[in-house]
Amino acid sequence: MVVATVAETKKQKRALSGVLLFDKSTGFSSNQALQIVKRLYRAEKTGHTGTLDPLASGLLPLMFGEATKFAADLIDASKTYRTKVRLGFSSNTGDAEGELTKVSTRALESITLDEVKQVCAQFVGEIQQTPPMFSALKKDGKPLYEYAREGIELDRPARTLLIHQLDVMKVEHNTIHGEGSCTIELEVNCSKGTYVRTLGEDIAKALGTAGYLTELRRTAIGDLKVERAYTLDALKVLGESETPFDALDAVLFPVDALLGSLGKVELNNEFARRFSHGQRLPLSLVDAKPGRVRVYGETSAQDVNTEVSNTAFKGNSRFMGTGILETDGKGALLRPDRLIQVNL
Repeated sequence: MVVATVAETKKQKRALSGVLLFDKSTGFSSNQALQIVKRLYRAEKTGHTGTLDPLASGLLPLMFGEATKFAADLIDASKTYRTKVRLGFSSNTGDAEGELTKVSTRALESITLDEVKQVCAQFVGEIQQTPPMFSALKKDGKPLYEYAREGIELDRPARTLLIHQLDVMKVEHNTIHGEGSCTIELEVNCSKGTYVRTLGEDIAKALGTAGYLTELRRTAIGDLKVERAYTLDALKVLGESETPFDALDAVLFPVDALLGSLGKVELNNEFARRFSHGQRLPLSLVDAKPGRVRVYGETSAQDVNTEVSNTAFKGNSRFMGTGILETDGKGALLRPDRLIQVNL
């Protein structure tokens, strides 16, 4: 019999699955945050989606185990941010980390709340946005920010984006180092690929001046909200309890928390078994909406009972993965898309 030493036990990785809503603070990257939490959980397999720069804080979903298979599902989800834009100065990076240059094109004290609201209204809906040079987009396999650090400016095609909502929370006038200053606070809900730094710069330009981001906080990704997220300090407190892993695991959301926008199909034992083996299933669904769906299998034998809805399953079921539902008005065919390991 082989007995593990204390050191080996401490290093042992755990094969757990779930989603942690993490509230990242400023000062470290998304990957650094992931590695810290991974060590805290002693997790075997981890991943994250929706990268936040070191300057940014807020919601960063971290995936464990089987949940990593669905990380890409959050990429297409809309994002909500709270941000502050200081007017009258430009930054070569678009944020407080860059080199600042004063721009005296108009009197900042004349900027009013009504004017900012009118300008921001022009940015709601479809917009064209040119990605910043200080970004991770690549040209010939090299990130744009590396070109920018070398003083090289490249042509970047504008991209079509969607600003779902843009609210002006506050316009604040104050004095910094003896000079008048104006900062606008915004909340924006936008499509994937939106650079809030660039949006802030474009709004400032439309106001007749320049601007850069001083704060950026992500408050939501799709239906996931930062109010339900845990900070690193809060996780460390759980990790110091009498049963640390029980406490830490209790705050994880199930794997399917990433897929709340998808429809739902529920299968009985026999259909679930066949689905888990990669078989296509003919279903008696007439009014079902075709497309990608969440699939759940019952853990006890019952009559075939399938439905598509967004309501919680009231019986004893287990998430199996996603499927593609094809319909012809007379019935439906469910084929496996992305499966997770389950024991039915």
